[in-house]
Amino acid sequence: MTDPVSRTILLLDIERFSHRDDVEQAYLRRMLYDITDRALQTAGIDETRRMRADRGDSVMELIDANAPVTALLRALLTEVPAQLRAVNRMASRSAQIRLRGVVATGYVAVDQHDGWVGSDLNHACRLLDADVLRDALRERSDDFALCVSDALYTGVVRHDHPGIPADGFHPVEVSSKNGPLRAWLYGPVPSGAAGEDHGDTGAGEAPGGSGDRPAPRVPPQAAPAQDRPAPAGSGGAPAPGPVFNGTVSFGGGYFGGDQNISGDQHNYTGGPRPKRGDRG
Repeated sequence: MTDPVSRTILLLDIERFSHRDDVEQAYLRRMLYDITDRALQTAGIDETRRMRADRGDSVMELIDANAPVTALLRALLTEVPAQLRAVNRMASRSAQIRLRGVVATGYVAVDQHDGWVGSDLNHACRLLDADVLRDALRERSDDFALCVSDALYTGVVRHDHPGIPADGFHPVEVSSKNGPLRAWLYGPVPSGAAGEDHGDTGAGEAPGGSGDRPAPRVPPQAAPAQDRPAPAGSGGAPAPGPVFNGTVSFGGGYFGGDQNISGDQHNYTGGPRPKRGDRG
């Protein structure tokens, strides 16, 4: 096995590939390769600076770490959607192609069977298969959904380079057998997405939680009414006590009629005063 080297990882996958027949799948694969090649050429990344692996309904590219990631991201955000619109505009429904994409960075080695090995590559593949990315593409009217790894967001995207709007990416959390993976989805997060991350504001967190899971939204409630008078010497008149209608019991005593209770006094404002011991 070769020594691990730093690479930019690009993954593109065709939506609903297995639902097509053989002729349609062959056409979709050809379109996938054409779109990928044109995007990389637009980014200035030629064949000498990348390695490709065929995964049937998806393509994996290991790109030289010295190739500009900003140029790749700009091509993915502009060139790929434009190509998909052009292809799908003239294609029948069965030949429509929609793509999920992931860009990540990390160390990858090549084994004796020309296989690619690396935990960073594994994480990128899990992002590609994440429900949140699938749901994002399913809910959108356009034909492309892109997600980047947390390391790539921190190192490149958050600095708001021209053509790469940092505020267009939103944090999401992807479950995996090795624990949660943080990533950044371009465009709106799908409604009800599992593991949706609302940032570091703390809003909507479950009480006592870590902030990874939003709590149910609870409508604001009015403050409880004050039932004690203002403290003596505060310069203001005592706050009026609550008014009770009907028969009320306090500590074994019963009161009837319309009554006002304030401090240690109870004043009758309506109805006859009940006799002591009269329980109505």
